[in-house]
Amino acid sequence: MKILLAPDSFKECLTASEVCTAMHRGILDRLPQASVVSVPMADGGEGTVEAIRRELPLEDVSLTVTGPMQEKVDVVYGLDPRSCTAVIESARACGLARVVPEARNPLVATTRGVGEMIRDALDRGAKRILLALGGVATVDGGTGLARALGFAFLDRAKRPLAEGGGALSDLAYIEIPRHRPWDGVDIEALCDVTNPLVGDRGAARTYGPQKGATPAQVEVLETGLCRLAMVMARSLNARTAEAPGAGAAGGLGFGLAGFLGAMLVPGANRIMDLVGLEEAMASADLVITGEGRTDSQTAHGKVCSGVAALAAKGSVPCVILSGAVAGSTDAFLDLGVSAVFSISPGPESLETAIRLAPERLARTAGNIARLFAAGRGSEG
Repeated sequence: MKILLAPDSFKECLTASEVCTAMHRGILDRLPQASVVSVPMADGGEGTVEAIRRELPLEDVSLTVTGPMQEKVDVVYGLDPRSCTAVIESARACGLARVVPEARNPLVATTRGVGEMIRDALDRGAKRILLALGGVATVDGGTGLARALGFAFLDRAKRPLAEGGGALSDLAYIEIPRHRPWDGVDIEALCDVTNPLVGDRGAARTYGPQKGATPAQVEVLETGLCRLAMVMARSLNARTAEAPGAGAAGGLGFGLAGFLGAMLVPGANRIMDLVGLEEAMASADLVITGEGRTDSQTAHGKVCSGVAALAAKGSVPCVILSGAVAGSTDAFLDLGVSAVFSISPGPESLETAIRLAPERLARTAGNIARLFAAGRGSEG
């Protein structure tokens, strides 16, 4: 029996590789003769460099950039000198995990550090940039990133706006730099969600609260992003506010497309292509994927939905293991999922769930593998 493991990370708990390690151990405990193949996945959020490193010989590049609250932070991105490809995770510079909950404030949080990482990659000769968008603390529409690359954002009196999404409602003019080293560079924005820039499913109203915005601040951010879209349409002919992924990472997807001409692509699908997941799945008897929380967002560009769709295409049973399951799992059956299991036995503290996650993943994966093997009339 061949079992393919293709999980996302369990955010703030385990990396995708650590999830694979735990499940692998549990399966072999129950089915010692099973063949287990691990392909750690990502959806364009944290873990993207780790996932792509399996296929590209990425070298680590370290530098210091501007953090989300304008502090200095040390970051690392991947660079393949042979293909001149850089792989950058936005969350390394301005991730939500960099800001303690009580200090989160998307009105002032900035993506400037992401632009500084891009500038460094361009200086090192990158001709292709894969930029993972998920997990950021910002709702600035990518204006911080653009500032790092020479753009200026001005009010009606031609005064520079403050950093962050809170000032965007005063935007009147965008100054475009003459020197644009990204021209001719292939930039792909790997989106972990399909939300548009504005509206009820937009960046501010959908994700602003989890980044620390109050209801009143959400509307300030929404107004600012609407203003940004209007001014960018006039100044840069940027008209991608409704495109799937424009609202990813607090509007960073929209900014990358408008400022740098980036292509917005579903992160999970792109990474599945890069790591050759379909080929790895070809001879599998069972696929197990997973994520920290399975809810209504899972079907919108997340790893588990992408893996499930690929498994369904090949008629391979697919199971999701999740740290927590919110709501009904019926909708996942339409995605090609055979079953969804939470590894948690019931309500408990987050600290307990994180501490026990590896052992619970191992036990649950082992039980599932044994059940499927029994159904096939085999013990491995």
